[in-house]
Amino acid sequence: MQQKWGIRGMAVAPHSLASGSALAVLREGGNALEAMVAAAATIAVVYPHMNSIGGDSFWVIHSPGKAMGGIDACGAAAGLATKQWYADRGITQSIPFRGALAANTVAGTISGWGAAQRLSKQGLGGKLPLSRLLADAIYYAEHGVPVTYSQSSLTAKKQEELSPIPGFAKTFLVKGEAPEVGSIFKQERLARTLDQIARKGTDDYYRGDLANSLAQELTDLGSPLRLDDLRRHRAQLIDPLQLKHSMGKVYNMTPPTQGVVSLMIIGILDQLNLKRFKVDSAEYVHLCVEATKQAFKVRDEFVTDPAYMKRDPQSLLSPAFLKKLASNINLEKALPWGQGKGPADTIWMGVVDGQGNSVSFIQSIYHEFGAGIVLPSTGVNWQNRGCSFSLDPATLNHLEPYRKPFHTLNPALALFKDGRTMVYGTMGGDGQPQTQCAVFTRTAVYGLDPQDAISRPRWLLGRTWGQTSDSLKLESRFNPSVTKELHNLGHDIEMLDSFDESVGHAGCIIRDPSGTLHGGWDPRSDGAVSAF
Repeated sequence: MQQKWGIRGMAVAPHSLASGSALAVLREGGNALEAMVAAAATIAVVYPHMNSIGGDSFWVIHSPGKAMGGIDACGAAAGLATKQWYADRGITQSIPFRGALAANTVAGTISGWGAAQRLSKQGLGGKLPLSRLLADAIYYAEHGVPVTYSQSSLTAKKQEELSPIPGFAKTFLVKGEAPEVGSIFKQERLARTLDQIARKGTDDYYRGDLANSLAQELTDLGSPLRLDDLRRHRAQLIDPLQLKHSMGKVYNMTPPTQGVVSLMIIGILDQLNLKRFKVDSAEYVHLCVEATKQAFKVRDEFVTDPAYMKRDPQSLLSPAFLKKLASNINLEKALPWGQGKGPADTIWMGVVDGQGNSVSFIQSIYHEFGAGIVLPSTGVNWQNRGCSFSLDPATLNHLEPYRKPFHTLNPALALFKDGRTMVYGTMGGDGQPQTQCAVFTRTAVYGLDPQDAISRPRWLLGRTWGQTSDSLKLESRFNPSVTKELHNLGHDIEMLDSFDESVGHAGCIIRDPSGTLHGGWDPRSDGAVSAF
């Protein structure tokens, strides 16, 4: 694929209209934070199976000469969300994946947009009004956008499961069927909601007229969420986690996300001197997979809402701890692997402006179409992130009122010793840290072009949509000799399509000290790199 270059600004997204919205803001003199708000609003409209304004988001932000920053726009569990509340409704084993009972956490992403705009004004002199930043999204929701293959095929795949869920069929089906690729998909109710946010501000979602509507509709559908839950929510400004890597410093999101896991994987590989093996060789893939197993074990033991964590997540990135994990890896044999966390639908996007301000951003409703419910008047598709809670009080992520759910989401950003900056990330549940590993090692360690790094075949340890197997899945473009060698090392191999969406929609932008921007987008998505 052709390399993508820029100098005054660049955006990458899994849908070309979202990167286009970001680029338009940059061309008007907007900064990276403003551009990302525009992209976040547009992607929520044009890629509705992957995210919505009824979900959560996380931001990692860097401005040259300033401290690293981040925004945690994750909603907590409802005050009514107790084990007893579910028991009273006959649910004692696990929280449902779909329906109003799965919609038990506040949707935080809109608060993140507001926090980003405030940071833009305070720190970067941002001047563009929210009405401008949401203009594209409002237009696309009202007038419609062409349906992508990704949306059409996933709607068809989930149609039988989700059609009985309130609001799903009315919103996402056309005459009872999945919309055809290329047909125009409109969301007039969502357009009105976005217009209200543009006029009244993001706070209206949590403490205004819109909050009253959202809370009433959620209550009527049977969700435990109430107006008080929305009112108590605030996006939080955080200091990202930091890994000291031989190439520089790498940053990612704090818990309750698995950002520490993504950093641990590349930290373990740094301890093992990954570069001694050829990129995409059997040894390369084997070490990446085995490092993932080590990091996932730590994740499943420790990572949860930071208020409940028994260990400082930054301590999990110490050289001594990573060296210990690296020593557990056998170069000659794959270690056994149990059950992972499973699939998720998400979008990752990156923006770097001409001044070097950089944003790594991720927005999600967890499973495809979230809880499946769409609120009647507002048109908001609510997330099911809270189904990741356990009803067993002995488990790490057990349900408690106002507790934050575990998130697979994690946006990454690296500052290299040679002066380069890189934003990168992907969607994909358990696959997120693994694809981040592929993109980071191929670009940072092996020096590949971002587009080449993303386009090359990828792997996934764990489950994908509709599958229960925890095999090591490989895209079919891997050399057959690599597949055979991995099998001989003891990996349970399963083959995927040549460009398979289940390994995620990745993206990457690198800014050189000269100001040159170099990006890559994922051919597995409907995305694009937009630059000028």
